[in-house]
Amino acid sequence: MTKRKIINDPVHGFITINHPLIFDIISHPYYQRLRRIRQMALAQLVYPGAVHTRLHHSLGAYHLMCLAVTELKSKGADITPEEEVAVKAGILLHDIGHGPFSHALEHVLLPGVHHEQMSLRIMQAMNDEFDGRLELAIRIFTGQYHKPFLHQLISGQLDTDRMDYLTRDSFFTGVSEGVIGYDRILKMLVVHNDELLVEEKGIYSVEKFLIARRQMYWQVYLHKVVLAAEKMMVKLMERARQIFDPADSFLVTNSPLDYFLGSSSHWQQHLSLDAFCNMDDEDVLFAIKRWSHHPDIVLSTLSKGLLNRKLLKCRLQAEEVNPAEVAQKTREIAQRLQISEADAGYLVFTGEAINTTYLLGDERIKILFKDGQVKDISQVDNPLIHQTLSTPVKKFYFCTMA
Repeated sequence: MTKRKIINDPVHGFITINHPLIFDIISHPYYQRLRRIRQMALAQLVYPGAVHTRLHHSLGAYHLMCLAVTELKSKGADITPEEEVAVKAGILLHDIGHGPFSHALEHVLLPGVHHEQMSLRIMQAMNDEFDGRLELAIRIFTGQYHKPFLHQLISGQLDTDRMDYLTRDSFFTGVSEGVIGYDRILKMLVVHNDELLVEEKGIYSVEKFLIARRQMYWQVYLHKVVLAAEKMMVKLMERARQIFDPADSFLVTNSPLDYFLGSSSHWQQHLSLDAFCNMDDEDVLFAIKRWSHHPDIVLSTLSKGLLNRKLLKCRLQAEEVNPAEVAQKTREIAQRLQISEADAGYLVFTGEAINTTYLLGDERIKILFKDGQVKDISQVDNPLIHQTLSTPVKKFYFCTMA
């Protein structure tokens, strides 16, 4: 008798798990760690409901993948039972390489290492444990399989990953601008010449999807207060790494986090997956509480600010921030806290925030018309998604103590 379980998800309803490989993935400690990593990092400091996890999102993306595969098979797409399980396993594991606080600390704890690289390494390690049962999933995940549409379902401009996170993040933040008609988009998917296309009837739903993504970025993901909080956490980790001393009992956390605050040359050569996969949001939160009492003024100031939501003020603007203004504010903070101007740079800084609605790169959204024509969505008649919306929008931020 086939083992079968259902999970009650607040966004999609009942999600069905009914294959041994999927059960094994979900039961693995590396996957269960996703329960302890928030999907939206520090966005809950602005939107209190945004406390859902990477596990929630992973299961939601898996559910949408199940719907997409069923729809494509009903339209005659050539998907074998083995490919069906593999693509579902691939989407389930697509974000398993995220570290604590997801994108906020990406490239900070592991400089230069993208979460997809870590996902692949973890998938390969799990594949060894599973006696090669993830081999096909890995080939699809890396785009090395001869049916490109399967990879596009996992990673593309219209993949099930984006469909879930927009829907889920909108639900948990209460921001209605992120609501998309994912069910209609899924119904409009079709495979043509081994590529994932959208039927002509789905143009407006796809346009709504792209606009919703743009609005969610500026209203939620790049909200100036969210931006300030996440940049504070980045600066906090950078400061901790700069002054890290294994003999400093106030700094050492006795958690896997210590491993990544030490010498980068050590973990770059001997990166321990167990150390990485034993680290989660709780380790970072514990460290922040501990460091809030550290004698280093910069470290304790940033830690107390994050703990008590006393965040740096953040200003977004269209033009670059005047260096003279930054220099003046840096001097003021240095004098106020009796620290050097170099140290004050952790509390006064600038940067860029970029948002693109539609990337005109290799991964495009193509529309299949009734007469057999295939056009990029930016080339349809009276397109809403045109050159203007495919141009990156750049804003400059200035973060400083009040």
